[in-house]
Amino acid sequence: MTKPWWVYVVKCADDSLYTGITTDVRRRVEEHNKSTKGAKYTRSRRPVRLMTYIPHVDRSAASSAEHSFKKLTRKQKLDFIEEFCVTCSCIPCDCDWGN
Repeated sequence: MTKPWWVYVVKCADDSLYTGITTDVRRRVEEHNKSTKGAKYTRSRRPVRLMTYIPHVDRSAASSAEHSFKKLTRKQKLDFIEEFCVTCSCIPCDCDWGN
């Protein structure tokens, strides 16, 4: 079985949102916060907090979803995150959407 790909959204210290894809959300958020492997955008906006992550079957699907998500306005992104997290609230996660 292959690992799922995830679209994840983090909130940066300057309150901006960053969206990316990965197969390991915890590792990727840690990279954004502690290493040079994090995106250039987030390196100057640390710390970042995980807002949500959404599973996809493969890299192609995750990339497509990331591209679509990045086209949304900030309000649309926050509304989506809140709605998605309420829907999936039965699954324990590290998301910080309510703060």
